[in-house]
Amino acid sequence: MDMNTKSLKKNAFRVTKERGITASRVRIPGGRMEAKYLSLIQEIADTYGNGTVHITVRQGFEILGIPFDKIDEVNKLLQPIIEGMGINQQNGGSGYSAAGTRNITACVGNTVCPYACYDTTAFAKKMEVAIFPNDLHFKVAFTGCSNDCGKVRMHDFGILGMTVPQFEADRCISCQACVKACAKKSVQALSFVNNRPQRDESKCIGCGECVLSCPNMAWTRSKKKYYRLTLLGRTGKKNPRLGEDFIKWADEESIIKIVKNTYDYVKEYIDVNAPGGKEHIGYIVDRTGFEEFKNWALKDVKLPEIAEVTHRIYWSGIIPK
Repeated sequence: MDMNTKSLKKNAFRVTKERGITASRVRIPGGRMEAKYLSLIQEIADTYGNGTVHITVRQGFEILGIPFDKIDEVNKLLQPIIEGMGINQQNGGSGYSAAGTRNITACVGNTVCPYACYDTTAFAKKMEVAIFPNDLHFKVAFTGCSNDCGKVRMHDFGILGMTVPQFEADRCISCQACVKACAKKSVQALSFVNNRPQRDESKCIGCGECVLSCPNMAWTRSKKKYYRLTLLGRTGKKNPRLGEDFIKWADEESIIKIVKNTYDYVKEYIDVNAPGGKEHIGYIVDRTGFEEFKNWALKDVKLPEIAEVTHRIYWSGIIPK
């Protein structure tokens, strides 16, 4: 059975080495789902695949060994998972309607991890609703704190959780636990002055180590959530590089708006002759210049007063000769 590979991939099925055989890509935004959906994935794998499943590096599933003529049946069985994950869909029962924007990844977040500054899964799902389905090649990743367990600097958009530490002097017992923790585990943003810890705002990265180390809760996390937004990390053959800081102390809505604005920018400037019609955002920015990208990205964005925007980014990495 011959197959239009373009439509196959758009429907979130993979081209494989074996003729007539494909693999179904299952989106799990934020990397978390109810365990009940595992039985549906097993049913598809056992009934229509070869009984095996690959857990992808982007926290989704690939159900392997599916014949082309079983795609429609597989799509119908995927429907409860698609609905349960809250994924936008054009036609119910027909599977995924795009595959360009990759599964949005996230670390476990603050519902589990004491270091995380926010609910990464919730933010990932909110981003999913805002940007999917879309055929453009975007990679978005969330991590709860500056430890970056999610390796978000390897993505087009990396979102790291931050907090503005709140200090209550009356609770401080001058033990210096916070100062020692910041020096040992973070960036030495705290010093001990007049028997009290003093925070250097210019150094602080909002990691929350002071909060975790304080035995008397003199330090607490800010109620308002803030984020560090990094841009245009990538792997690949030509020029792998880590993402660089774009905005520190950004808010949630601004980040979503910036990502959506970038879709408009890419639609305007993408190289339609790029292999497979796919071009990393970083290559487009390299071609148009960072200033043009920034003009598009920040259009109608209202950042918090404390936000710090990097006006010019210079990426390091392997430069092809």
